[in-house]
Amino acid sequence: MKQTLEPGGLAEPTWQPAHPLPRRLAQIMRPELPGLTDEIVAEIRRAIPEYARPADSPYGQVLRAAVRTALGAFVDRIAAGAPLPGGAHADGARRLGRYEAREGRSLDTLQAAYRIGGQVAWRRIMKVAPRYDVSSAIMSRLADALFVFLDELAALSLDGYLEARATPVAPLDERRRELLRLVLSGLSAAPGPVLMELAEAACWPVPREATLVALRPGARCVRGALDRDLLAEFGDGEPHLLVPGPLTPGRRTMLAAAFPGGGAAAGLTVPLAQAADSLRWARRGLALVTEGVLDGGPVLDCADHLVTLWLMADPGLLDQLARRQLGMLDSMTEGQRERLVETLRTWLVTRGTAAEIAKLLHIHPQTVRYRMRKIEQVLGDRLEDPEARFGIEVVLRAMELRESVDN
Repeated sequence: MKQTLEPGGLAEPTWQPAHPLPRRLAQIMRPELPGLTDEIVAEIRRAIPEYARPADSPYGQVLRAAVRTALGAFVDRIAAGAPLPGGAHADGARRLGRYEAREGRSLDTLQAAYRIGGQVAWRRIMKVAPRYDVSSAIMSRLADALFVFLDELAALSLDGYLEARATPVAPLDERRRELLRLVLSGLSAAPGPVLMELAEAACWPVPREATLVALRPGARCVRGALDRDLLAEFGDGEPHLLVPGPLTPGRRTMLAAAFPGGGAAAGLTVPLAQAADSLRWARRGLALVTEGVLDGGPVLDCADHLVTLWLMADPGLLDQLARRQLGMLDSMTEGQRERLVETLRTWLVTRGTAAEIAKLLHIHPQTVRYRMRKIEQVLGDRLEDPEARFGIEVVLRAMELRESVDN
């Protein structure tokens, strides 16, 4: 059965209060977005030679992401009945404008791309609308809304274009930043022609392995101390570096000199295709330094703290594991629980006798025996089960790391 959309009734005021659009239009349009994104990108690449680059190239990725987020934002606007502030579509439009400036072009090419996108989108709407008996009045207002939205995107691209023109980036630096973004996108699994072409333009030998370094925003940087073969991104909210190859003593000394106040954490050395993982671990290590779990020193090397990174990787999951392994202690007072946990942790680490544990904890051996009997009563045969015992050890070690922060 066809659904009928008419003015009034189903609609509430949108961003054009005098001419409302039914919010249920969003339900009709949303399933079309993935295919429509492909169709718009293909038509733009076919019609505009400047954009006929490989789909997996850096610009191809930016173009596809911009089209996808713009379409989603337009439908979200209809669903919400009002403009949504900022968002990824605004960032994407500005980024397209910045790319045009970096390429040394005017905005005419991008304006043509917007027109093509609007035409392809409208053809899809004209194809889908008859299935739902959308009235001509609503279609007219939808067309107005679509082209007003395209004008907004064009204005945002102009902002990005003027911003880039006002703050030009050295061509080689920009190529290297683009190269770093491509490496981190994961498209470099087997360095293909796109990566190799960009690396050649950036005068950067492609390494087999790399170590990513996360930087604290605002950390003091002596840029002259940095090796010339690094890839660097200082311009976003989470600055980072790519160091070709492993973190050798020489590289570590270089980073310490470049960041004399600290604020650098090096991830693991990985194949280039896994660079994003190295950066993720580096950022987690830097966060643990900020939280006080780890001592950063001049440069934190995550390779020295793998167990801590693993234990603290998912605090929510750790809480769930703690409840499953030690939840039976919750009925005790805080003091009782702390004493039993301290004794249990010492026993698991040392497997010592009551006398040995008593010496470590500065208590009487009889107190240790009492506590161990209590632990056995609460945990039952879990201490005899290797898997359960391992889970308990993991929880206790993570709890100890957390306590080091609190204290």
